[in-house]
Amino acid sequence: MDIRPAATLVLTRDTADGLEVLLLQRTWEAIFLPGYYVFPGGAVNAQEPEGRVHMVGVEDAHISQTMSLDEGGADYMLAAVRECFEEAGVLLAQDSAGALVGAEHPVHGEREALFRDEVSLAQLCAKHGLMVPLDRLAYLSHWVTPPGPPRRFDTRFFVAVAPAGQVASHDGEETIDQVWISPAQALAEHRAGQRLLGLPTIRTLRVLCDFSTSAELMRYAHANPPEAFPTDPWPALRKGQPVLLEPNAPAYDEAVKLDPEGEGSVKAEITPGEPVEVAAGVVRLTAPNPGMMTGPGTNTYLLGFERFTVIDPGPADETHIERILEVTGGAVDQVLVTHTHLDHSPAVRLLQERTGCRVIGWTAPEGASQDKTFAPDNEPTHEDLIETEAGALKVLHTPGHASNHLCYLLPEQELLFSGDHIMQGSTVVINPPDGDMKAYVEALYDLLEESVRFIAPAHGFLMGQPEAVIDYLITHRLSREHKIARVLDALTPVSLKDLTARAYDDVPAAIHGLAARSALAHLLKLEAEHRAFQKDDFWHIRRPE
Repeated sequence: MDIRPAATLVLTRDTADGLEVLLLQRTWEAIFLPGYYVFPGGAVNAQEPEGRVHMVGVEDAHISQTMSLDEGGADYMLAAVRECFEEAGVLLAQDSAGALVGAEHPVHGEREALFRDEVSLAQLCAKHGLMVPLDRLAYLSHWVTPPGPPRRFDTRFFVAVAPAGQVASHDGEETIDQVWISPAQALAEHRAGQRLLGLPTIRTLRVLCDFSTSAELMRYAHANPPEAFPTDPWPALRKGQPVLLEPNAPAYDEAVKLDPEGEGSVKAEITPGEPVEVAAGVVRLTAPNPGMMTGPGTNTYLLGFERFTVIDPGPADETHIERILEVTGGAVDQVLVTHTHLDHSPAVRLLQERTGCRVIGWTAPEGASQDKTFAPDNEPTHEDLIETEAGALKVLHTPGHASNHLCYLLPEQELLFSGDHIMQGSTVVINPPDGDMKAYVEALYDLLEESVRFIAPAHGFLMGQPEAVIDYLITHRLSREHKIARVLDALTPVSLKDLTARAYDDVPAAIHGLAARSALAHLLKLEAEHRAFQKDDFWHIRRPE
């Protein structure tokens, strides 16, 4: 699939209550992000370079250097200006006297012609004697759509102050609503499930929350252009042969971290029983239990140099236990578990018998999939510190997948041992009653407050860009919740089976039984938030009074 170049313009304005931004709601019929609120933007088209003769304030060479491009950076900015005019009716342009275009300028009468591709931005500028002041735009961020969606874009985000007097309005086709809103309020409504936002929009809004005026934001953006997004393939080894990993490949972030010079020495495959040093004093050792729910196997992490702390020793597999003892020389002081599902903690008892180690974690809750043999010596509290030779671990209670789930953060290296709270390549199962969707999403939001550079999951490779990973998980869950709420609103009262069939019509019917457990988790979250209720085996929408 081709990755199309695209541009987005974040328009701001100052109010008595602080800075506001313009968001547009995409139509529900859109193939990509239906119903989501986004900033004005779209693909860079072939006519964009024609507009360069009408730009003022800054040269393409300077723009391109700032954007880490050889040339053509101005085309992204011109596309952002054009798309903003098409989608929002706001044109950032100036007349021959240098005055910004106002609401009464005749160019506004040609918005629809531009939208229909009957005229280009360059032709409009030539006809009306307009110039595009690109120095009024600042480069804010860079986002490449990860694999999976039906369309992928390499998008540059710009920010500009909205011209005074012009009134924003949606185009009625690609966009169906518009709102000026504070970044903090938009994020709060997203968290409450009231407004759909995509990952790049969320990340951008989070940055904007730090500024109270447009002037402060523009000074920051001009002085702090974003780092270049990783787009270059990275050399690695697979089955002993050299390969090139594309960005977003499972092993890509790990290869870049462990082999920063790009010598191609890192393996792009996980081999059970093979130790991999993923950080200073941190070795990953994967158990031989690959499967649909465990991926390549459960990762055990060994922290230390002479005396070791073991995180998630895995199932009671004799081969894996022997490898742990071999790599550590049997010098295991303590064993930590993230939770007590059967692929994570059963090996604890055998390790303790052989080493006399101390056991740390939370007792197993009720449930058939829980390890009832797990008997901790210590049940840490949230934000406790546990000393290891690799550094102190911060305990983070992260319920959702399991009520007793803990993550462990190594602050010195900004490395998060995420257990099953965050997995690579799939979303985790949230299965009531012990699984709790509301607690899961809230715990994900809490993790965004921690300083993390890499995630070490219980299944898969190291994961970089943790904020993007977490935002994806939140957005994925809230998008599904929004669809469930819409189906519930349309069919209320409705059985769980019938609701699942409609809300999960994009997944095979063969797994609707599993999907129903997830749907129930979402419904229980809505019930806890007083947005739904159950009566006589039917679910009802609870409408605002």
